[in-house]
Amino acid sequence: MIYNVLTLYTDLIDEYSRTGVIGRGVAAGALMINTFNIRDYTLDKHGCVDDYPYSGGAGMVMMVQPVEYAVNAAKAGREDIPVIYFTPQGKVFDSAMAKKYAEAEELILLCGHFEGIDQRAVDMCVTEEISMGDYIVTGGHIAAMCFMDSVSRYVPGVLGNNESAGDESFENGLLEYPQYTRPYEYKGMKVPDVLLSGNRAVIERYKREEAVRVTMEKRPDLLDKQS
Repeated sequence: MIYNVLTLYTDLIDEYSRTGVIGRGVAAGALMINTFNIRDYTLDKHGCVDDYPYSGGAGMVMMVQPVEYAVNAAKAGREDIPVIYFTPQGKVFDSAMAKKYAEAEELILLCGHFEGIDQRAVDMCVTEEISMGDYIVTGGHIAAMCFMDSVSRYVPGVLGNNESAGDESFENGLLEYPQYTRPYEYKGMKVPDVLLSGNRAVIERYKREEAVRVTMEKRPDLLDKQS
């Protein structure tokens, strides 16, 4: 999987690409993360990439020209690469989308800043708009890191244990069952004995029942989606 991240904060993305699971995926050759600083593609002699919005209002808007040029540089003539723009107006991201994008060979991630990007750049360049949730962050680079983290877990060779991604929350429409480790007892609270029984069938049934219980208590909307 190759990610091409277009942002004003390339240093943050570069550091992220060397860290944790993502860093190990890069080192193993399962991932490649290229960064493109949008500011490098402006034709403005002062290096500006933003300007005041027409009609007034607070904040600044990223200009169409540097965004278009940065996207073209990332594409390098390959018009079939999907371009994802992170915006509150996009489709809300979920694990199903993560799995879909994990099957891609290469993606371009367009990260906005300020009050967003000139709509003409969106219309010209963007394949899909994605929202990471109903909240606002200071820039698309934060959303891009979250997106890459989620998608990369489904890319072969990234996780050390290939079963890890399939055994967590939102898989099969449920939250994950409670997890325990040593010690067996702490301040009077004990690990459920069924987890120490050694009976794999009983343990798996217990995990499923607990996953349903936790989902019903904390995210019943997930169960509604399955009905």
